[in-house]
Amino acid sequence: MNIAEYRSGIWKDQYQYKSFSPSLVNLQWRWDLPELDTLLAEANRKLGELNGLSIVVPDLDRFIQMHVVKEAQSSSRIEGTETGMAEALREDPEDIAPEKRDDWQEVRNYIDAMKQSLDELKSLPLCNRLLCDTHGILLQGARGEKKSPGEFRRSQNWIGGASIQDAVFIPPHHEDLPVLLGDLEDFWHNESIHVPHLIRIAISHYQFETIHPFLDGNGRIGRLLITLYLVDKELLDYPCLYLSSHLEKHRSHYYDALTHVRNTHDLAHWIRFFLVGIIETSKNSINTFRSIFELRNRTTALLETFGRATPNATRFVNYLYSNPIITSVEIAGKLELSQTTVDRLIALLMKNKVLGELTGQRRNRVFFFKEYYQIFVK
Repeated sequence: MNIAEYRSGIWKDQYQYKSFSPSLVNLQWRWDLPELDTLLAEANRKLGELNGLSIVVPDLDRFIQMHVVKEAQSSSRIEGTETGMAEALREDPEDIAPEKRDDWQEVRNYIDAMKQSLDELKSLPLCNRLLCDTHGILLQGARGEKKSPGEFRRSQNWIGGASIQDAVFIPPHHEDLPVLLGDLEDFWHNESIHVPHLIRIAISHYQFETIHPFLDGNGRIGRLLITLYLVDKELLDYPCLYLSSHLEKHRSHYYDALTHVRNTHDLAHWIRFFLVGIIETSKNSINTFRSIFELRNRTTALLETFGRATPNATRFVNYLYSNPIITSVEIAGKLELSQTTVDRLIALLMKNKVLGELTGQRRNRVFFFKEYYQIFVK
């Protein structure tokens, strides 16, 4: 299939409305577009550079946790959830204002869903079953918990509008889903066609969002699918590239690019948008790792000047790389240190501007690893 000859799908008459059924994608794709070749080569180069850097960063698992939280927060914000990074990093709902707990729960579910799906990938290839398992975690105890968590829909859904009559877009009828989702899964693993992986996942994300196979949570699962695919196909050794921050920044262009394909059949437009996102996100992630590496070296050198406090201060800061927001009681429990020892360490780290304080209160104070935290919120 030449991308220039692609037809996005057909509108099917249903009862009092028309649903859009996209064309199948498990095809041998080709194109005569030099610009696309240039973007693809640059995206592969930057992704390879990021992966190479991730392999040599010491203790990478500590830093990946922050990438996961940032992705969860950004992906949820695209859907209208208002949870800041400081809130997303808290694990206890009692630390969150009651009016913000629903949003917070969705972000925390995303974090759990991402971790679970990445663990499942170690023994299970990327497949629709894995996406359903991930979806079940995503909606558990959250606002969508009554919308068939972990199951593909068995009724019609729609996007935008108060009802199906004034919907902005109506995805395919649920009876079309088995064929469409089977075709998409086959596309991920079809070794008889020669389609570069970044082209496959670009097309796959568009197709998944167009199918909209769940009653809720499609956007978040569709964006998580990108990272899962890159890890499954070993383009990334570690899950260190997440597009949601870029897509949130360009939210209107993101939705417009998806809609543009359905309306005009211009799949190349979407692929270009996607590849630029891979390039820009890879660059940002590379800069993030370099900033972390530089900060880690400076902080390690500083801690070595703390004398007898150095071992415990080092344990303290190493924990903060996974979760840079903490209370003194929490860190005492995590490190199994006395409260007096922890309070002395906090005073020492604050004096040396490693720690800052978020609440401005004299009691129940919350501390944060200032420079490290700011790397992820700028």
